[in-house]
Formats: sequence, structure tokens, C-alpha cells
Amino acid sequence: MNILQVNLGVRSYPIHIGQALLGQSTLVAPHIKGKQVLIVTNETVAPLYLEKTLAAFTDFQTDSVILPDGEKYKNLVVLNQIFDTLLQNQFDRQTTLVALGGGVVGDMAGFAAACYQRGVPFIQIPTTLLAQVDSSVGGKTGVNHPLGKNMIGAFHQPQCVIIDTDTLQTLDNRQFCAGLAEVVKYGLINDLEFLVWLEQHATDLIARDAQALSFAITRSCQNKASIVAEDELETGRRALLNLGHTFGHAIETKMGYGEILHGEAVAIGMCLAAQFSAQLGWLQTTEVVRIKNLLKKMALPIQLPTGLAVEQLLEGMKVDKKVRDGKVRLVLLLRLGQAIITYQYDPNLLRQCLSEMLISFN
Repeated sequence: MNILQVNLGVRSYPIHIGQALLGQSTLVAPHIKGKQVLIVTNETVAPLYLEKTLAAFTDFQTDSVILPDGEKYKNLVVLNQIFDTLLQNQFDRQTTLVALGGGVVGDMAGFAAACYQRGVPFIQIPTTLLAQVDSSVGGKTGVNHPLGKNMIGAFHQPQCVIIDTDTLQTLDNRQFCAGLAEVVKYGLINDLEFLVWLEQHATDLIARDAQALSFAITRSCQNKASIVAEDELETGRRALLNLGHTFGHAIETKMGYGEILHGEAVAIGMCLAAQFSAQLGWLQTTEVVRIKNLLKKMALPIQLPTGLAVEQLLEGMKVDKKVRDGKVRLVLLLRLGQAIITYQYDPNLLRQCLSEMLISFN
């Protein structure tokens, strides 16, 4: 088992990464202050892992709430199912919520924990690759709004993160590959050595080789933990983690939540960011091709969905947490392994670039 630390002073917490970690009470018990535990999961994960997870909480009063599965259910209406369970069972301010599932479950359980009685502790047990390498670490929680993704939320750090890599064996191929987009992101923004490793081991990762997966998850979490420790509330450098996300969130919103997976939208968004970076004279065309080739090896899309117009994409980008004074902040690439956060670009050039890409894609 690998153990990493997210260093945030009094809010610091460990990330445990390994096999057969579900059900190990010694990992979770030190992080539970009260006697009550509510496990939040969904209809897909519950039959697979709820019983095994409950074994870690036999010393506590434990209940569970099972949500519908899918990004389209990440909203305030479904969130109320968590609050209903908490209130109906008289959970107090020492309650610990446990998020057992992918990014949607983690975001919703974390947001419920941030809100219930003005804040209770929670634990992340991510079961998808995307959640393991990204959303479970860093304390971003929230729900979607029909007009914008993740626009309602709060920063609320977990007490610990338990990553059982065995859960990836039951993940379907599309969801698994979607998680690889976030893995590639770390190499692009901050870790060229890791990017080269990913190019060399893409086949191993697609085959779900245990050693390759363990390395990729650990390296991704190290990158995420380091950036979060520097900038917990995303006032500066943490925004680098949004490479591809401004474009990607707009694609998700305009296509309809769940029509395209988050990781798939991020993969397309990273291609758009790379292409615009080349348009600005930063990346070489060969480097853009290199990014696209790696994403293709990971079985990820690199083209905009058909039927999506440039104006729709630009409109969606304006409804984003990264907008300031009406201008969209972009994360672009100065070179492979070095990203930059900027508002300094010509919007007309961006529109032109997107239009050209849409034509070439279709």
C-alpha cells in the first residue's frame, strides 16, 4: 500500500492506495469522531461493494443511501435524498459521511457533508479511475445546474481517501478510459517525465495491468496533492488542473449531462487547448499531434461531437467558475509539461480557431 499526504495544516489527510483495502476498519476508524456513519453510494456500486465496505464500520451506527447512477442526477433534487436520510435517522453533528462511488457520488456526498448542520466530516472511497486520480482529492464538492456544470458547491476536504484499485476491475471500458484523460492531464501540465511514461505504457494501462495502474494512480495523486497543498482554494496555481475543463464543461452542458462522459469531454477539451496553444505560437504542430496520438491510444475522443456549433461552445464557456469580468480564463500549454493560466488572448482568434477545428473535425 502506498500512503500519500495532502498537506493542508489542520486539514491535512492521507491517501491510501492499494489492493483489498475495502472493509479495513483500521484505515477509517481513526478518522471518525462520532458514532454515526452514513454511506452514500449509487445503484451500480452498491451491489458490488456496499456490503464489503460496511464491514469496515461495524463499530458504528451505520446507514446507507443509494442514489441513481449518472451525471444527469448530480443535482439539488437528488442531493435532497441524502439530507432526507440524515434527518429521518436523526444523524447529529458528529456524523461522518462516506462517499462510495465515482466522481458524482463523491461530489454530492462531499457537498452534503459541507452543508449538513453547517459541516460534518466525510471520507472518500472512490471506485472509478477518474475519481481515484482526481475528484476524490482536493475537497471540491458540488452539483450541476442546467446552465452550468459544478456551479453550486463548496470546498470541503475529506478526512481521508481510500483508493482500492481492485474496484477498477468491475469498471466498464468506457468509464475506465474516461479516467485516463485526467491521468494524461497531469503529464501535460506539470510532469513531462510522467507524460513520456504514459506514452510508453499506454498499452499496459488499457490492459489494466496492476503495476502500471498503481504507478499511474500514485503519480497522479502526488501531482494533485502537491498543487492542492500550494493553493487549496484555487486562487492561483491550482487552476492549472483545469486544462481542458473549460472547453469540456461547456461540451457536457450543451450536449446534456451524461451524453458524453466527463473524461471524454476533458480529452476533447485538451485537444482544443493544445490546438489554440499552437495557434498562439507556443506548441509545435508535432506536439499537438503527439497529444492526440496519446489520447487515441487511451481510446479517448479527440474530435468535437457532431451538431455542436462554435457559438454554443463559447456560450457554454461563459457560464463557468473561471470567468472573471466577463472574460473566460483558459489553461493553455506553453510546451509539453508546462501549462499557463491566462486571460490574455484575442477572443476573435479563439472563435476562428474553434471554427477551423470544427470544420476539420467534421
